[in-house]
Amino acid sequence: MAILRFPDPRESTPEGIVALGGDLEPESLLLAYRSGLFPWPIDGLPLAWFCPPERAILEFGQIHIPRSLKKAIRTTLFRLTLNRAFQQVILACADAPRPGQEGTWITPEMLRAYSRFHELGYAHSVEVWQDQTLMGGIYGVLVNGVFSAESMFHRAPNASKIALLHLVKFLQAQGLTWMDIQVMTPHMEKLGAKVISRDDFLARLPK
Repeated sequence: MAILRFPDPRESTPEGIVALGGDLEPESLLLAYRSGLFPWPIDGLPLAWFCPPERAILEFGQIHIPRSLKKAIRTTLFRLTLNRAFQQVILACADAPRPGQEGTWITPEMLRAYSRFHELGYAHSVEVWQDQTLMGGIYGVLVNGVFSAESMFHRAPNASKIALLHLVKFLQAQGLTWMDIQVMTPHMEKLGAKVISRDDFLARLPK
């Protein structure tokens, strides 16, 4: 049974957990993203739904592209596609090693749920190919005019960054000016991402 409502995100734990339990049905995911929440499974706990006190976002007008990346974009013979291999991208993200992190939060249940979300038109992927080999990609969720980036991977230098920039162009064509990246990483910070408060983030959603 889909979740009918979530608690106020401002009443979360210090870590940002708003609720525990529920399911990953499409209706539950839609309600979560519309409310500013996202699921993040934690071993030993029922399904956790997060809205952190601080939220990382990427405003498209403030993206910084280093010279080395500009050169890579000009000289690399990658082929870019949109929504051509969502399943391959999310599986590759699940398998990608993460510094300081054992295993992955992209559980089999998450794989099934987001694959279904993709089939319904809410989850999207960008793929980076070298010939017929998938070298990088990113996937996320677009709900009510807000894109939430979930995960990315690379098997060649700059492949995930090029995927991200291709995604930005797609979102700009839809009229979007920023994306939710949930949690700041050094990789995203170098590209110009910033951290805002939860209140500021929630205030952006109705707009």
